Amino acid sequence: MPGFPKQNRLLNAREYQSVFDKPDLRLSHPNFLILCRINSQTSSRLGMVIAKKNLRLATQRNRVKRLIRETFRHQQHQFNHLDVIVLARRNLDTLDNPEIVKILNKQWKRIQKKLNPPSQTSEKPTARA
Repeated sequence: MPGFPKQNRLLNAREYQSVFDKPDLRLSHPNFLILCRINSQTSSRLGMVIAKKNLRLATQRNRVKRLIRETFRHQQHQFNHLDVIVLARRNLDTLDNPEIVKILNKQWKRIQKKLNPPSQTSEKPTARA
């Protein structure tokens, strides 16, 4: 489905506040801070905090929001029942689109790894006599 429907967005202050108050997962990067909280919804939802203080120009803020939405949309099937807030940090406007997409995709993979840790293999070390 093209676009980004309302069911995949955090829409009001209460929804944002629940993630800010008790995040289940917190990922830090020099350009982004990502907070995640498991929700009771059927799908993952995204919220963004892109401050004018960190990205002065509206065009830059809109570009970053578009890239965040697009990368999230491609990865959201990997982690259901999750509310995610992405906060932009300073100097993000110095990066070009491919760099931002690469950083975000790496962060989505980190979330996936932390939520679904690899299972222990059933191989047992053999004792040598």
